[in-house]
Amino acid sequence: MVVVSTVVAAFSGTMPELTEAAFESAANAVTLAIGLIGALALWLGIIKVVEAAGMMQALARLIRPLMLRLFPDVPPDHPAMSAMIMNMAANALGLGNAATPIGLKAMAELNKLNTSPGTATNAMCLFLAINTSSLTILPISAITVRAGAGATNPGAIILPSIVATLCSTAVAIAMGKLLARRARAAEDPLAEDAAPPFAADPDPALDPGDTEDAVESVETLVPPAPPLDPPGLVGRILFGGLIVLFFGAIIYRLTVQGTPDLAATDLMAGISDWLLPIIICSLLLLGYFRGVQVYEAVTEGAKEGFDIAVRIIPFLVAIFVAIGMFRASGALDLFTTIISPVTELITMPAEALPMALIRPLSGGGAFGVMSEIVENDPDSFLSYLVSTMQGSTETTFYVMAVYFGSIGVMRTRHTLPAALSADIAGILASLAICRLTF
Repeated sequence: MVVVSTVVAAFSGTMPELTEAAFESAANAVTLAIGLIGALALWLGIIKVVEAAGMMQALARLIRPLMLRLFPDVPPDHPAMSAMIMNMAANALGLGNAATPIGLKAMAELNKLNTSPGTATNAMCLFLAINTSSLTILPISAITVRAGAGATNPGAIILPSIVATLCSTAVAIAMGKLLARRARAAEDPLAEDAAPPFAADPDPALDPGDTEDAVESVETLVPPAPPLDPPGLVGRILFGGLIVLFFGAIIYRLTVQGTPDLAATDLMAGISDWLLPIIICSLLLLGYFRGVQVYEAVTEGAKEGFDIAVRIIPFLVAIFVAIGMFRASGALDLFTTIISPVTELITMPAEALPMALIRPLSGGGAFGVMSEIVENDPDSFLSYLVSTMQGSTETTFYVMAVYFGSIGVMRTRHTLPAALSADIAGILASLAICRLTF
């Protein structure tokens, strides 16, 4: 990307802009990494509470059959399983800031099972592909922008986003599995007949004893949980009373201060304002009532968040500089012009093409493009389409740089083809469903 950008800049006369973009992008990468320290410290601290309380293991067991089939190389009770599940749940709720720290935790746990340090495993590749296409039930950021711009129905993109991400997730899983199988066959022709070390049973629900050996081997990988100390009567009364007061506040807001004709903008704003505090309090209270030393667990997890934020700086600088130079040189505009005949064939508006191209490269850039389009005409088809794209696709290159950078993986194998296939599927599905529902 850097070389192509330099060549294009040489012809277009944008060398000054290219040089400025290189330094500005490097500075932005460091600024972003520093800004991530707080979010990483907070959420990894909360995840430490969840893990100590045994909730992650319980959640993992709940969808164990599905996860075993998707990730047969990961032991069923390993912390990586529960972390991946929580990451997918956070993405589904549109909680990007919460999903990233949990995803980094999952990658760190997956790396403990990696027998080839520096090289991505099949589980890592599939997890990243699913992460960049994860099912989205509530695209909060896009809905909030539409509500702020005065759209008639800001939440209209919820259904299209669900459909589009269902399609992209299906493609991510299919491509991840197909490319892993091809890679395994290329590396070892006999590998196709060999079962993975923790392969899922054809019907795990019928014979759970088949995984006993796997579970026993996991016990040596998982550190012992800290001792639990459930609260006494005073603690249960105090925090139980606070929970009752919270539900009383909800009833008060809905009855005394609420109105029967609650506007969609107020509803979306309420969801955005209430969701994160409720999740944080719920997880901390669950840990408290289970007997976790909450403060100690949070601070221990926060230390891990700080270390991860520092480690990802070099990787962010590299990818941000490449993307910044690609945009500043005019190479992105040139590429848009070249493929515009293809977009015309699929009836994609030309104004939406930059959004489709920038989204895998830059979350901030794509958010800016979407915001500008929505502000200009919030109720247009173009606004409807780009909002759906924003809510149903992910910044693939950024996610790969952060997630793999946090564990020092340099050889990403088939992650990028699988993730980009999912991105393309998400964009095409967004266009199709928006045409049907607008």
